[in-house]
Amino acid sequence: MSVIGDLKDSRGLLVNLTLREVRGKYKRTLLGQGWSLLNPIAVLLIYTLVFGFVLRVPVPIGENSGVQIFALYLACGLIPWTFFSNSVTSGMGALLGNANLLRKVYFWRPTLVVASVFAWDVTFAIELLVLMAALLIVGSMPLPWLPLLLLAVVLLTVFALGIALMLSVANVYFRDTQHFVSIGMQLWFYATPIVYPYSLIQDQADRMAADGNGFPLETIYRLNPMERFVSVFRSMLYDNTWPQWGDVLFCVVVAAASLGIGIWVFTRSQHRLVEEL
Repeated sequence: MSVIGDLKDSRGLLVNLTLREVRGKYKRTLLGQGWSLLNPIAVLLIYTLVFGFVLRVPVPIGENSGVQIFALYLACGLIPWTFFSNSVTSGMGALLGNANLLRKVYFWRPTLVVASVFAWDVTFAIELLVLMAALLIVGSMPLPWLPLLLLAVVLLTVFALGIALMLSVANVYFRDTQHFVSIGMQLWFYATPIVYPYSLIQDQADRMAADGNGFPLETIYRLNPMERFVSVFRSMLYDNTWPQWGDVLFCVVVAAASLGIGIWVFTRSQHRLVEEL
């Protein structure tokens, strides 16, 4: 049966599992879904204090918006990254966390991973709405970019889902996967211009070129998919400009490749999943 057919047959289960993930994320907590806002706000404040006030990272001026606020510049990159990181991490553990369900009932196995990622889309949407409201207050106008912003959310979801599918299988067969991913995510975060502007990388590349060092720093940096995604979100939200079409095309290609490889890896490896659990 095709993947689309499997997903269509499992849509009822997918909806129920997604709702279960959303409701259970902050179950029995005093603030409930309020933590979906307080957690990123706390992280945002910490990074703003360290990088904005202590280290004095330069704050770019929004190209069309004219906004020059470090916290908002940071949020435009941090919120997409947080969604990506949480989706991959939770999706990676979806199979192990539902081992009993997998042993008892047969269903399309990737549904667990898809539901885990979709649940984080709900938090992502709330955070983006709050960010857009804050941008409107300071004079930015992100609303005209809403259709393209939704496309960017879909592409980032697809990209995260593909990686989560691959890692969820790897995590079943090799339990060290989660520890390697935890370290890798930290390195990936700082390799992406989130707490600092991309102009710092350009300046460093220029200095290396002036010193006769031909190392293609900027070219290698742009191979980072999350750098492209962050650039797309910041262009629309912070700068109020069209993102570079090269960045959008890059995001489309890596999202499609990630999902295709993820489904292929999962399909090839799922026959022994229950035994390994």
